[in-house]
Amino acid sequence: MDKKIKSFFESNPNLKIKPKELSNKINISDPYEYSMLKETLYNLCREGYLLKKGKRYSLAEIDDDKLVGPFQIGRQGNFGFVILNKSKISDVFIPERYFNTAIHGDKVRIQFLPKQRGKNIEGKIVEVVERHHSEIIGKLKKNNNIFFVTPENRVIHKDVFIDKKDLSGATDGDVVVVGDINWDPDGINPEGRVIEIMGRDGEYSTNISLLAREFNFSTTFPPSALNELQSLKNEISDEEIGKRTDFRNITTFTIDPEDARDFDDAISIKKLQNDNYQIGVHIADVSHFVRKGTAVYDEALKRATSVYLVGNVLPMLPHKLSNNLCSLVPGEDRLAFSVIFDIDISAKILSYKIEKCVINSDKRFTYEEAQEIIDSKRGQFAEEMNVINKIANSLKNKRIEHGSINFIRPEVRFSLDENGKPIKVELKKIQESNKLVEEFMLLANKTVASHMMNIENKNPDSFVYRVHDVPDEEKILEFDRFVSSLGYVFNSRARNKSKELQKLLDQIKGMSEESVINEIAIRTMAKAIYSTDNIGHYGLGFKNYTHFTSPIRRFPDLIVHKLIYNYLDYSDRELYSLDEIDYICNHSSTQERNAVSAERKSVKLKQIEFLEDKIGSEFNGIISGVMHFGLFIEIEENLAEGLVRMRDMEDDYYIHDEKQYSLIGRSTGKVLRLGDKVKVKLIRIDAEKQEIDFILLD
Repeated sequence: MDKKIKSFFESNPNLKIKPKELSNKINISDPYEYSMLKETLYNLCREGYLLKKGKRYSLAEIDDDKLVGPFQIGRQGNFGFVILNKSKISDVFIPERYFNTAIHGDKVRIQFLPKQRGKNIEGKIVEVVERHHSEIIGKLKKNNNIFFVTPENRVIHKDVFIDKKDLSGATDGDVVVVGDINWDPDGINPEGRVIEIMGRDGEYSTNISLLAREFNFSTTFPPSALNELQSLKNEISDEEIGKRTDFRNITTFTIDPEDARDFDDAISIKKLQNDNYQIGVHIADVSHFVRKGTAVYDEALKRATSVYLVGNVLPMLPHKLSNNLCSLVPGEDRLAFSVIFDIDISAKILSYKIEKCVINSDKRFTYEEAQEIIDSKRGQFAEEMNVINKIANSLKNKRIEHGSINFIRPEVRFSLDENGKPIKVELKKIQESNKLVEEFMLLANKTVASHMMNIENKNPDSFVYRVHDVPDEEKILEFDRFVSSLGYVFNSRARNKSKELQKLLDQIKGMSEESVINEIAIRTMAKAIYSTDNIGHYGLGFKNYTHFTSPIRRFPDLIVHKLIYNYLDYSDRELYSLDEIDYICNHSSTQERNAVSAERKSVKLKQIEFLEDKIGSEFNGIISGVMHFGLFIEIEENLAEGLVRMRDMEDDYYIHDEKQYSLIGRSTGKVLRLGDKVKVKLIRIDAEKQEIDFILLD
């Protein structure tokens, strides 16, 4: 009732109306509903949302300072919304002709339009209160001796004119940064000055710089941080080794991707006299080198994560640390923070300890090399590798039995030439060797978090947890409807939904719909974040979980190392307040999301570049999205996603059935459903708009 009434008044902001008239307008006839309507009107008046004069109700007048909010432009650029955070009114629709000089992200002041159309309240922008963009990045173009910059960010819908005297040496085709932007309200477009030339359009280094700039990641380290590292020695002192447990004579190795550049985890194994095993999960002791308050620490906090772009990495730590002193390379003494387990072959944990160690890795395996040893039972450390793999499989089975969900998200690997151009794209293979490492990292993270929960009450300080909330009930019901439309069963009312979901994921293995259902299931879940409030990790089925195993590339892991070092009653303490840890959690969660967005965009750009010379080629694909304007298609062999536009579907007139995730031909009855396999032809690529277009083949 509340939503109905608000929707009516927001669509008719100037109307004054009696309750009886209102009930007719919103189709309320039942006496009980009418009494609810009157009660709701009374409550909305108390809230200040409505005004009552005599028997008539109207929308309360809004103070001028409440008609201010951020402006967001729709994807097509022909409409936008202003979000009035201080108002009880919902978002205000802004037609394109009333944008004024505002662009996406600006803080603006609006006025309501006197005549209202449609279900959204409409307005016009009368003032830009605060500009969101002080700089704009884009490609410099020349047309009839006039220079202008087309913004890289497509939501900035205005080209910026550049006077010849303000080119700063830039030429047609350069990617530039424009500053000193003048937004003359009487002008059609803003004017600006080139303040930085990022490189030529299309060059690999330029694209990397663009991505980093777009998501606010640095490509270089400040001199203050690099200068601090000059005093660090490559050798570990005997004094430091004497403070640690020595694992240098225990069989130890790393298993990583072939193109890995840093190695922050290693596994050691030793058979005990009682036929059990001592397995060590050794993590690079970054906290020994990166001290709180230093320039290196401050820069790592700012970045919060390494960013893995196609063919490049923007590391959280300078190379002297990430690729040298902290990297657990074979044949070199390295400092580690370790979780040591006494464990039997069935993965029963008999005991554990968390301690600082010194290790010397015997061998660096790639996933492929480790898998060959697992399959053939031959090769260096074959016995140790297969014992560890057997224990890892037992850990995985126990985890799933307790409600952990094993999502499968396929990824691609690019082969690039010397200019960064993709010459080959293939799907990454997920094998037992990948899972071997993952299971022991999960075990170490879980053990450290559980250890902290057991001792936390003895210490007033807080801790960094990796948490994952339960999924939203509406999203779960929507997922239930989706899989039902594909002919599968998912009981959204089951008491243990995670087990129910894993049962479904097992059922669809190898099916054509597997990747789509996995992707939709992942979107149904809440996002994992860092938090001082330990609510558990729903997806993994763990009551306690943290990130301990990747301090070279994740700042929260570094802080976990420092905190647990303090809690273990060592003397060299770096203390943190709850406010500091809260900030680290929130900032790191934000930077992680930015990194994921940058990495995904990096992949998409390379997929587009790979397909640019393949116009007319045919591909097998799967329908990955169904919209009223067409079908999204994901190519099976390289996961590139493009669109079959409704206007290009000439065999019939198709109707969008939102509930069935389908397009249905009106004449033929042909059904095109989410998850269906299709054959498509590539007909168009717009690299600037980052769009791929297909047509369906019979």
